[in-house]
Amino acid sequence: MDGTLWVFGYGSLMWNPGFAHLRAEKAVLHGAHRALCIYSTHYRGTPDKPGLVFGLKAGGSCVGMAFEVAAADREAVIAYLRAREQISMVYREEMRPVRLASDGRTVRALAYIAEPGHSQYAGALSAERVHAIVTTSRGEAGPNSDYVLSTVEHLAALGINDRPLSQLAAGLRQPVRSP
Repeated sequence: MDGTLWVFGYGSLMWNPGFAHLRAEKAVLHGAHRALCIYSTHYRGTPDKPGLVFGLKAGGSCVGMAFEVAAADREAVIAYLRAREQISMVYREEMRPVRLASDGRTVRALAYIAEPGHSQYAGALSAERVHAIVTTSRGEAGPNSDYVLSTVEHLAALGINDRPLSQLAAGLRQPVRSP
């Protein structure tokens, strides 16, 4: 092993990794799928009005980005990711196999998997409930809708069509109508 670290991004890490990396490429993780299943009480919401952020839930597969980190940066990147992703320990850190799009090679990548037993785990919410939360929540990093739209736009740029997320994004782009 050369000591490099691979990190799998499926939400904001795809478009805002925040760490130095040697390369980034499209990759697939099997056994989990992207979902707005985590209540955010910090970055995209508050304790009084939580937003929603992505997590990896069991089942299916997820197309995202794999980032290769130099061996010399490994520990610093892990520390950075823990500070960013593990504020409330809502994710499990796991090394998961991901298949790289460029050559089909499988590498083990650090991935953040939603912890179903955690109090911030939202589980499965109706599309209407997700829309209501995302349109009205805001946290330290800005409006919840910006987070969702940025992720959907990045997915589209990669040629990834996530139908439920695309439908949510279309609804978020509609002007708010007064009664």
